[in-house]
Amino acid sequence: MTGVPASAASGPSKTCPAQRDASGTDNGGRSPRGGKIAAAAVNQASLWNIANILTMIRLLLVPGFVALMLAAGGHDPAWRSFAWAAFSVAMITDLFDGHLARTYNLVTDFGKIADPIADKAIMGAALICLSALGDLPWWVTAVILGRELGITLLRFIVIRYGVIPASRGGKLKTLVQGIAVGMYILALTGWLATARFWVMAVAVVLTVATGLDYVRQAIVLRRQGIAEREAALEESEA
Repeated sequence: MTGVPASAASGPSKTCPAQRDASGTDNGGRSPRGGKIAAAAVNQASLWNIANILTMIRLLLVPGFVALMLAAGGHDPAWRSFAWAAFSVAMITDLFDGHLARTYNLVTDFGKIADPIADKAIMGAALICLSALGDLPWWVTAVILGRELGITLLRFIVIRYGVIPASRGGKLKTLVQGIAVGMYILALTGWLATARFWVMAVAVVLTVATGLDYVRQAIVLRRQGIAEREAALEESEA
């Protein structure tokens, strides 16, 4: 007698039904249904990544920023300083959330939609508040916001032909806009008040120039897309 059970001596045994899960697979393997549920859970959890959290913080800062800007009649230096701090935090998070999403593969559908909305919301709120308080001409606000909304609409129009990438000029425009608006939010006097005028002038020029460049890219992209479709149609008919 070897002391070995007959079941072990006769070789590997078949998995008994009790060892199978509800989907019909062995407990040692992964069930297709369980895999789908797990994948869905991972996708749901991925929404709460650091990039999206920064974007949501920026969205939440918008109403707080407006309240600080308009507090005490909108011209109190102390409240304007608090508003500048909120605006600065929003602009800083704008610099980091996109970089983090691309670097660590944290890109989500929510981020793609919420990030540009947050960018335009904080900038639009600042420009409108400044113009409403008489600190910034309305035409400047109209030019900047009109360009931003127009280019966003243009991207959607030509998306069937391709994506218009963000240019270095566009990134520089965003940076200069942020600096200029931040200087206007603060209650500056003397040479700093004069300097902010010229910084805003540069921001407006970059806004218009990069907007025209995006229009050019959109026209080229559309023409290329139409040409490729016509070529593919001719090949299919040949």
